[in-house]
Amino acid sequence: MSLTLDTYRLLGRSGLRVSPLALGTATFGTEWGWGAEQDEARKLFHLYVEHGGNFIDTASTYTDGSSERLLGEFTRDNRESLVLATKYTTLRRPGDPNSGGSHRKSLFSSVEASLRRLNTDYIDLLYLHVWDFTTPVEEILRGLDDLVRQGKVLYVAMSNVPAWQVSRMQAIADLRGWSPLVALQIEYSLIERTGERDLIPMAREMGLGVVPYSPLAGGVLTGKYSRDDLTTTNAAAEDGTRKSFTLANGGLTERGLDIAEVVKEVAAELGRTTAQVGLAWTLRNPDVTASLIGARTPAQLADNLGALEVDFTASQLARLAKASAIELGFPHDMLAGDRMRAVTRGDLRIEARR
Repeated sequence: MSLTLDTYRLLGRSGLRVSPLALGTATFGTEWGWGAEQDEARKLFHLYVEHGGNFIDTASTYTDGSSERLLGEFTRDNRESLVLATKYTTLRRPGDPNSGGSHRKSLFSSVEASLRRLNTDYIDLLYLHVWDFTTPVEEILRGLDDLVRQGKVLYVAMSNVPAWQVSRMQAIADLRGWSPLVALQIEYSLIERTGERDLIPMAREMGLGVVPYSPLAGGVLTGKYSRDDLTTTNAAAEDGTRKSFTLANGGLTERGLDIAEVVKEVAAELGRTTAQVGLAWTLRNPDVTASLIGARTPAQLADNLGALEVDFTASQLARLAKASAIELGFPHDMLAGDRMRAVTRGDLRIEARR
């Protein structure tokens, strides 16, 4: 498998063409204690675009709004050539209950603010960022559809939402003639594979392209951490570093470091970096449309782009799968077992189409 950034893919059940690696811009700005200053962020943007990349991902509150503002500057000359994705729902003004959430007021005010910061009159792809468990799905879908009809948003998508809610919303949108969901952004990596239980199969069935974030598990799969980093004495929970962020999110664990060791072994065999192997593994999944890369320096970005050239042997894929395997749980493990196949198919050979 050898790809390039300009080997474009269709996003879900739509005609929108996007690069197989998307540029995540949560690193644009240093308000969170880590990230890239403006000049460095500009270099990252231009390096990605010069290699044929067209899929840029941000959110209304990334680096307290700096990510969108910087993109508004960087995209002045080539806005039409890019697919800009942003998100709404995270709290934009602490203390204001309606400045966050999935409801209509939050949706419209967040989109208007994003349009101003991005210096554009439309958003290519808008995600609901985080499920709030309170807003009726009809309110969400109707609000998203209204924005599409107004021309302020072209496509709509979900992120960090239970699988059954996404499938329900897709069915309602289809029945009512509202704008369909075209993408699902989830955490997915060799360390975090639980999306394979329900989210990814649901996306396949309902026509959503999967866009993994944190494909390197917050840097764990790059090999930058060791077991010394697991101790609280070496990484305070609130010290504002990328390491503390990864620890707080549960990405830095004994299991994760064990998986990273196997990734390191495979990378050595291939003559590749561990980051390239981790990223390339996500792209092997046929349900994945594009993986998000979140580099802080041009050197990191250039290294990440090398993932497009990685090709695994069957043995290497098997080792990675074994090291990172998860239990799918009920009913998936039961349905995949020999007993259930025997009672439903017997000796028949039935080929399922994807």
